[in-house]
Amino acid sequence: MGPIKADIFGRLKSGKVVARYTLTNKNGITVKILDYGGIITDIHVPDKNGKVDDICLGFNDIEGYETRSPYFGALIGRYANRIAGAKFVLDGVAYSLTANNGPNSLHGGKIGFDKVVWNARIEDNQLILNHVSPDGDENYPGALTVKVIYELTDDDVLKLDYTATTTKATPINLTNHTYFNLAGHTSNDISDHVAMIPAESYVVLDRNTIPTGEIRNVEGSPMDLRQPVKLGDVMPNVNDGLGFDNNFNLKQSEEMKLGARIEHPPSGRYIECRTTEPGMQFYTCKNLKETPGKNGAVYKQFGGFCLEAQHYPDSVHFKHFPNTILRPGEIYRQTTTYKFGVNP
Repeated sequence: MGPIKADIFGRLKSGKVVARYTLTNKNGITVKILDYGGIITDIHVPDKNGKVDDICLGFNDIEGYETRSPYFGALIGRYANRIAGAKFVLDGVAYSLTANNGPNSLHGGKIGFDKVVWNARIEDNQLILNHVSPDGDENYPGALTVKVIYELTDDDVLKLDYTATTTKATPINLTNHTYFNLAGHTSNDISDHVAMIPAESYVVLDRNTIPTGEIRNVEGSPMDLRQPVKLGDVMPNVNDGLGFDNNFNLKQSEEMKLGARIEHPPSGRYIECRTTEPGMQFYTCKNLKETPGKNGAVYKQFGGFCLEAQHYPDSVHFKHFPNTILRPGEIYRQTTTYKFGVNP
């Protein structure tokens, strides 16, 4: 691993400076991360012939991330995914959140963790980001102190370690929202990607992508990705042809386990995501619509995919979903890794 380098990426509309950190390893893989939103802006990896491409969708400048980003590359919190009705009851107290997705709260609200400048420092080969979300932030209870450590290893693994503590009981669900395309971020097509997610079941959603509470077995359905499936063959049969935007239920254990493996046979590239989380939100970018991106790219529907390791969406309303309530004296922990590689 080489030393982490820092430079200035730009300035927010407020005038605040945004720094960019470049992580490299001995194999020439490069990952770039902002202190604004913990955003991963670039991931440069070789294909089977040694040709290096950026496989991460994003913008060239901070203005794109600040004003029109669909959460490209960002850390998501306090609560990733949706909370129905933008409200919940905890210990007998009702809380009303910002409704920023119709009547629902999405990805932490109007100003989530993706829209704040984190306190960054470099320790050896790790980039450490810290943020204190104050009591009442987006109407969530408790001051939440969060730390996320990024590390790129010489085994071509990007590792994210999350920890958090709170002063009051609060829901918490953290993830990273990087958009990948293993053919390169400009290709605008993932139909030739092959997906495998070792999940026996998934969370059933209503028409507004809110959980119904039902956990359904994948057997015999287009949601069965336990064996590798070409996305172009299965996406037309999922969610009325809009592709995947679903939480797959992984093994209910805090041990590291395989969450997903996505391959791109033409380039040989693959990404393997492992996590301690019980869920994997697999999103194939149904909502990307002619979004101007890096280096003249225009990102279109199905132009990428996200692997969002998480707890189940809207868990605050379903006691049979894995618990997302963090209480004083407890420590929230999550480790998620992304292994980059090539098949011959």
